[in-house]
Amino acid sequence: MDSLFLVNLGSPPLLFFFLGAAAALVRSDLEIPAPVAKFLSLYLLFAIGFKGGVALSGGALDGRDWAGLIAALGLACAVPLYGFLLLRRRLGAADAAALAATYGSISAVTFVTATSYLDSNDIDWGGHLVAAMALMESPAIIIGILLYRLYGEKQRDGEEGAIDWRELGRESCLNGSVFLIVGSMVIGWVTGARGMTALSPFVGDLFTGMLCLFLLDMGIVAARRLRDLRRGNMGLPPGTGVGFLFGFAILFPLFNAAVAGTLGWLLALPEGDALLLTVLGASASYIAVPAALRLALPEANPSLYLPMSLAVTFPFNLLVGIPLYHQIIRSLVAA
Repeated sequence: MDSLFLVNLGSPPLLFFFLGAAAALVRSDLEIPAPVAKFLSLYLLFAIGFKGGVALSGGALDGRDWAGLIAALGLACAVPLYGFLLLRRRLGAADAAALAATYGSISAVTFVTATSYLDSNDIDWGGHLVAAMALMESPAIIIGILLYRLYGEKQRDGEEGAIDWRELGRESCLNGSVFLIVGSMVIGWVTGARGMTALSPFVGDLFTGMLCLFLLDMGIVAARRLRDLRRGNMGLPPGTGVGFLFGFAILFPLFNAAVAGTLGWLLALPEGDALLLTVLGASASYIAVPAALRLALPEANPSLYLPMSLAVTFPFNLLVGIPLYHQIIRSLVAA
């Protein structure tokens, strides 16, 4: 395990993440302009979607691949359910539903980093996992909203708040990240090896450098969010403090990783695919879900779910989670 941790610690993307965090902690004026950060995000989604589509074009999905997709969709539905039941003991319905949706959905950047980790270790992975990532983005949002409407308090006028299902569906299923991932995957699948040859310098040679710049920005943002979380002034119920939030942001993803990893083992998924399924199960959304919750669940406190996913769970998965999950999966595969 030590060697995997050392390899991960020595990877340029992770080191640039720490550089960004250090810049924020020492209050440097280092900043990635918002348009540049947006471009980097779009590039990574485009590149990973395209490469996944090209991989899919190489052959039809077999039964094991379909089983992996079904397992991913099952995780996206189950995690927000048991997450809400756990959180409802300590938080109000709105915050519990928002956190359940956040941790039931996925982090595309964590997935992209995991694919880069696999590529650097010459481990194959299936392009259908990109489709799994797209499938897991939206169900948790819908389930989180439904849970709040079922268990939440009545509005002041005694009536339940109406849900604009059309707008919610549009925001959760057709948001930019999902649309770009799916569209790029389809284009990669249609063009196949010919498309990869044409775009190889852009989606191949430049990928790691772009990821480094993006994680530099993520390090800056995560360190700032961590300061917000540590302040602890979030109007939480008695007995629910920052310690509980930090513990949940680490232990809950670990539990989800154990569930996803067990599914990968039971389905006999290849090493790379099992790791990516585990990473998807362990990650938490900090882009798509917050955007949807601002629309559909304004009662939830964004200073709760956003810092937890971005400032705690995201760096934990990058630093510790990916090599830890890989070591466990490697030992199971070898057993």
